[in-house]
Amino acid sequence: MVPRGDGAKQDEDGDVWILGRIDDAINVSGHLLSTIEIESALISHPDVIEAGVAPCHDEKTGHAAVAFTVLSEAASSRLAADPDAEADLASLLREHVATVIGPVAKPRTVIPVPDVPKTRSGKIMRRLLAQLHDGDRLGDTTSLQNEPCVPQIAEICAARSTAPPRKEATR
Repeated sequence: MVPRGDGAKQDEDGDVWILGRIDDAINVSGHLLSTIEIESALISHPDVIEAGVAPCHDEKTGHAAVAFTVLSEAASSRLAADPDAEADLASLLREHVATVIGPVAKPRTVIPVPDVPKTRSGKIMRRLLAQLHDGDRLGDTTSLQNEPCVPQIAEICAARSTAPPRKEATR
């Protein structure tokens, strides 16, 4: 029996493999996607050592998956040597997720970052990633173990302007 809220798969030998929590999910165009499953697909690629996926605003789909990736030294060196390599790497990682999970799970955007914000217990603060990406006011950050990454990610997101503009609410 798999505990409620956990994702698992059964292999050909009948063994059950616990994959992780599934309660961190986002709804993209009516598809319920697990952020942890997308993160796991990303870190299965040799260029990614850590990933955080957040549900960010999307005018057409409601939400879109945006991936924040901490890259391996080799990948970071390639990007430092060739600025055009980032677009190729992002495309490669998006296709990798599509191969591992399916096309609907491809992140809209892949953003290399120096670190992802984590609580003292090591849980990725996806809410904070979404707020940084969308340019929203940040919520509580008192439980962060690595607070210096927050302004770095904010600067990266602002420089990229990957958050789509929101329509003003009419009253």
